[in-house]
Amino acid sequence: MLAVLRDPVRRALYDYVAAQGHEVGRDEAARGAGVSRTLAAFHLDKLVEGGLLASGYRRLSGKAGPGGGRPAKVYRRSAAEHQVSVPPRDYRTLALVLAEAVDALGGDQAAEAAARRVGERVAAAGLREALAERGYQPYQDEGVLRLRNCPFHLLAEERPVLVCSLNLALCEGLLAAVGDADHAARLDPRPGECCVAFSKNNDD
Repeated sequence: MLAVLRDPVRRALYDYVAAQGHEVGRDEAARGAGVSRTLAAFHLDKLVEGGLLASGYRRLSGKAGPGGGRPAKVYRRSAAEHQVSVPPRDYRTLALVLAEAVDALGGDQAAEAAARRVGERVAAAGLREALAERGYQPYQDEGVLRLRNCPFHLLAEERPVLVCSLNLALCEGLLAAVGDADHAARLDPRPGECCVAFSKNNDD
């Protein structure tokens, strides 16, 4: 899996496609990575073969019917999660065990406080930098800082209430760590994205 991303062009294409909130055609990906369309097409398909991107076909004109043009091949980040560990490690099972323990002991508030303290211990120049370093993939959307990726996706699918509340507390800790008093973290889930968003304190 790591070998697929060793090529700098391939890595640039993956980073570009993964950062977008829509399916990306070959022309757009080529412009985003600063390479030719032919080279982009080759590497994009290699990323699909490696399971890092998913592909499909869509009319990029947005028009239906005979005048809409031929469907073009488009790419998006794969929903599959990939981890490399040598020797193998199984942190997901341990996390699920701990989540079960929190539920059984009624320790939600204690767990949220712990998550907030962990967030407060980070060192980063700013909020976006702190979020990017932890894989959230932050982006601006009409004055709201949103997160394309949930680093806890698999756990959130199995324990959404607990994991999302801990994620929110962790993000509140990050805000405190970087000294950002202008933003407030809140739960605002969107399909395929992280459940936390950051809005200006003076926003409704």
